Amino acid sequence: MSTTKHRLGIVGARGHTGAELIRLVAAHPSLELAFVSSRELDGQRVADHVEGYTGELRYVNLDAEAVAAQQADVVVLALPNGKAAPYVEAIDKAKPDTLIVDLSADYRFNETWYYGLPELTRQLWRGEKRISNPGCYATAIQLSIAPLKDLLAAPPVSFGVSGYSGAGTTPSDKNNPEKLRDNLMPYQLTGHMHEKEASRHLNVPVEFMPHVAPHFRGLTVTTNLYLARPVTREDIIKRFNGAYEGEKLVHVVDEAPWVSQIANKHHVDIGGFAVSNDGKRVVVVATLDNLLKGAATQAMQNINRAIGVDEYTAIEEREVSGKSQK
Repeated sequence: MSTTKHRLGIVGARGHTGAELIRLVAAHPSLELAFVSSRELDGQRVADHVEGYTGELRYVNLDAEAVAAQQADVVVLALPNGKAAPYVEAIDKAKPDTLIVDLSADYRFNETWYYGLPELTRQLWRGEKRISNPGCYATAIQLSIAPLKDLLAAPPVSFGVSGYSGAGTTPSDKNNPEKLRDNLMPYQLTGHMHEKEASRHLNVPVEFMPHVAPHFRGLTVTTNLYLARPVTREDIIKRFNGAYEGEKLVHVVDEAPWVSQIANKHHVDIGGFAVSNDGKRVVVVATLDNLLKGAATQAMQNINRAIGVDEYTAIEEREVSGKSQK
């Protein structure tokens, strides 16, 4: 068996998701870090910024052409929305067989890219080397709605609350701990990118209202669904258990999950399943770590499948064995 490792580079590695990816790659038997690109941290040791990483690799400041010139086997783009295209174009010219995983929203609406939410789109992958990683909220929303799509009588409405790591590292009100202290900050209450994304990939209109809370990581989405016919709670639980049977990173739980219980975990918890007296309204609660299953863990699932190894490689076994217990 070959011991050759796939060389992986990360662009935009200063961010929270970049750090999680570095840790996952460092623990991966079939991957090695070729470069980590960050303008702000250029020249500094990665180990000085990423807890748990012990290598001697240093951050470098690479433009699109310089990234392409690295000839990496895998490139992960962890950049703000609107910044990916020059890197994709340069890699297309220099080494088109490079696997590119884009963590931004730039290619989530592009039909030529595979949209990688494995639990819902695994069977649609046709070997594409261009993979768009889903958004964190969009992941939780879609997993909450998909098992009930055929029963919907109206657009689902999702109320979301995320920790401030979801606002990135560029200073703003949404990641300012002082402004968030004792606060809940609503923003972009219509037309949010993840509302459009979930609507597009579920093929049903979704209404979404995001908020930022004072905690650092983890998000919760509470979704209200009006149904075309009455159901029982047992019907709903059976549907969710059937939809996600065998999915190591989706745990169907009885009670509504808490965001504090999902921080630093690789999976999604989905539960609550409150049904109205007439049986035609259901409320579902999903929690996930926005930096892991909402970003880095999901990227690793997609990379693993694309390089031909087990989907859960480097995703700690203690987090993916069995169902959550409440």
